[in-house]
Amino acid sequence: MTELITAVEAVDVRFPTSRELDGSDAMNPEPDYSAAYVTIRTSEGAEGHGLAFTVGRGNDVEVAAVRALAPLVTGLSVDEVLGDLGAFSRRLTGDSQLRWLGPDKGAIHMAAAAVVNAVWDLYGRRERKPVWQLLSELSPEQLVDLVDFRYLEDALTRDEALDILRRAEPGRAARTTHLLHHGYPAYTTTPGWLGYDDEKLVRLSRQAVADGFSLIKLKVGADAEDDRRRLRLAREAVGPGIRIAVDANQAWGVRQAIEWMAALAPYDPYWIEEPTSPDDILGHATIRQAVAPVKVATGEHTHNQVMFKQLLQLGAIDVLQLDASRTAGVTENVAILLLAAKFGVPVCPHAGGVGLCEMVQHLAMFDYVAVSGTTENRVIEYVDHLHEHFTDPVHVHDGHYLAPTAPGISAELHPASVAAHRFPDGPVWNGQVTDLRSRRSRPRT
Repeated sequence: MTELITAVEAVDVRFPTSRELDGSDAMNPEPDYSAAYVTIRTSEGAEGHGLAFTVGRGNDVEVAAVRALAPLVTGLSVDEVLGDLGAFSRRLTGDSQLRWLGPDKGAIHMAAAAVVNAVWDLYGRRERKPVWQLLSELSPEQLVDLVDFRYLEDALTRDEALDILRRAEPGRAARTTHLLHHGYPAYTTTPGWLGYDDEKLVRLSRQAVADGFSLIKLKVGADAEDDRRRLRLAREAVGPGIRIAVDANQAWGVRQAIEWMAALAPYDPYWIEEPTSPDDILGHATIRQAVAPVKVATGEHTHNQVMFKQLLQLGAIDVLQLDASRTAGVTENVAILLLAAKFGVPVCPHAGGVGLCEMVQHLAMFDYVAVSGTTENRVIEYVDHLHEHFTDPVHVHDGHYLAPTAPGISAELHPASVAAHRFPDGPVWNGQVTDLRSRRSRPRT
């Protein structure tokens, strides 16, 4: 009998990270890291898992958006879906009435990402491969079939994408072996949350260097003098040989970003992330020209492949920070990786949030093996929170992500974690559990 998708379930799962100000920045002072957690079930008992990341009450909207997409998915043949994942993605993002809410942006697009990623997880489990490996073993023709070139052809054609993938094809096996033995370079944001005091900042910065990280990141943008002091302390703690990136989380206007970065320049920041509105492509280009040699990085709030195309065409960014669940999941991110390769811009994925480290590692590793073929000036963000809640958590050793080997996209939460953190009736939220500090994960050494 034909195996069918029988259910698309969405659960509101929230972690009270605001209690310790983990994740705090200039625009999000008290976030509760949260996931609209998606499970796809089939008539043969198979499952796939994905999620949309939010910082709290947005989960109400995301769960509703996933449930709105569910009728487009239930009843479909699993073989037909997995046989044309490009068409499946377009089915979700192209529904005329739901597309009106974007198009290709916002809550409905993030919901599509959660569902698309859950289907890729299902695919990986069926093939018994991690998604990075599954992608890396697809032919160039299969990979370009995932891409919707309609709005990209003025920047990237199908033939150009095929050329990129074919050039990388001969080295796939060697890079896979290297990845499995050495991992993928990481950087850490753990020391730099804006709500941390100076002692914690210095201690965690030194610990990051001891743990093998060659780049750390600090949140900035709330108070100029505080930022100068904090960056000075971090620089003194790590020394001149460690890169320090800074992240304003969209706090500034264009002129303010240029002036603020001039004040921080004596401490040698490596990049400024999200210096202004993520929609202001011209503003990013202006800032990039003014703050060089400091690099400009953005992408975690870039809605879709068309915005990335414009950022690259205009030369507005030095570092592209794609996100596993902001655009429409794995499928659209393949297009974004190909765009980055065409324009020669390094990809340093965003991963500050529950489940994002777990999922985005697959995209960066696929890029290394089958697209760009390099890790030069490329790092995946690492945040040391909440990994213990996943059945296949990330493992970081000596400043590198170890390549996952379990099937799927690593997004499955432990059922006990879902039950405990389900909002609003899980025990974490109804007062039975009040302190999660002892449950924080640490890098495996």
